[in-house]
Amino acid sequence: MYFLIYVSIAAKRYNGTELKGFLQEWRTNNERMDLTGMLLYKDGKFMQVLEGEEEAVKKLSSKIDRDPRHTQVNLLLEGPATYREFPDWSMGFTDLDSSEITSVAGYSEFMNTPLTADAYSTSPTRAQRLLRIFKRS
Repeated sequence: MYFLIYVSIAAKRYNGTELKGFLQEWRTNNERMDLTGMLLYKDGKFMQVLEGEEEAVKKLSSKIDRDPRHTQVNLLLEGPATYREFPDWSMGFTDLDSSEITSVAGYSEFMNTPLTADAYSTSPTRAQRLLRIFKRS
């Protein structure tokens, strides 16, 4: 088992309808590749954890690097894992721009941290903690 966490800047600001369309495509892709994880979107930025077999995770990561919907893809953390953090989700998703986000159990100002490499590169495990909050909700 292997995991990878990255942040990227969206090529443009996507609305809810566009994001839902992407999610259908991405979830189907992840199921086919036996990948699981969580995707966060906020202020035109993505944070995602991918988990699965190392080859599949790295293959999808390479594809994301070339995807024109993403710019400035920055790897925060990667490595072997003893188990899947998100075993039941081909891709969990939360839009942190949504006004409903404040009702998520465990909501804190921590969730207002920008999804940027600068915000997480000095302590990449903070990204893991943020993603785990949505696993519980």
